[in-house]
Amino acid sequence: MIPRVRRITAVCALGAALAACGSPDPAGPARPAPAKSPVSASPAASRPPVLAPGPGGLTPVFEHGPRTLGKTVALTFDADMTADQGPRAAAGEHFDNPSLIGALRELKVPATVFMTGRWADEYPTEARGLGHDPQFEVANHSYSHYAFTDDCYGLPRVDAGRMRSDVERAYASLHQAGVPHALPYFRFPGGCYDQPALRALSGLGVTAVQWDVVSGDAFATDADAVTQQVLDGVKPGSVVVMHCTRSAAPTTERVVRTVVPELRGRGYRFVKVSELIGESTGHR
Repeated sequence: MIPRVRRITAVCALGAALAACGSPDPAGPARPAPAKSPVSASPAASRPPVLAPGPGGLTPVFEHGPRTLGKTVALTFDADMTADQGPRAAAGEHFDNPSLIGALRELKVPATVFMTGRWADEYPTEARGLGHDPQFEVANHSYSHYAFTDDCYGLPRVDAGRMRSDVERAYASLHQAGVPHALPYFRFPGGCYDQPALRALSGLGVTAVQWDVVSGDAFATDADAVTQQVLDGVKPGSVVVMHCTRSAAPTTERVVRTVVPELRGRGYRFVKVSELIGESTGHR
């Protein structure tokens, strides 16, 4: 059931910090590139599972998988970059984290990466590599990483009339970067959404993907504290939110290298979000 108004209440330091990067750039979501719907723009060989729309076609929301179908957990990583952070990237700030991706590959951990279109524009080679690696699945995190509600950790807000085009523009950027099959999953910037935002995306065919475990890795300097927060929060079917941006989440690789063997020792199996959604819909 989709509530009337739904927001993640856990503090998201990353969203607040990204908001301080500058004022909204009219060259960002204000001029969306034309794109088809996500499913038709990036058709997969077999369509990934999605949740059924809510009443009136409202965009469905997924938070975690079944608790009773075994010890599965999905690690998800937000590849965040706002529409106005180009000058910072040009000055040498790193919004990517190749060593983290390398650690996931080394540990053989499947993962879901929610990528902004602006990130894909900045790092097309890395976006293409993730999109072609069967260990990963790439999903949509908006083009601009601007908020879809008011009062979302200080992030600039996308106008209601441009929400749909911001998501479509992200799919266009992922496709342009070489991601062949961006999944029909969307994560709201900051995790902030309400019924008008869900309604604005109705008809796109996407499932909004949230989480039930906040890692706390955004701007964290104590990897042990982040690790403990993840280990304390994980339950069967959990979705963990983390970040793969070096400047914004410098401890995440260390956290992953500790969390993965510990959870495996507890009997957990790492899966992608698509598998958890498939379990929830009966398409296993």
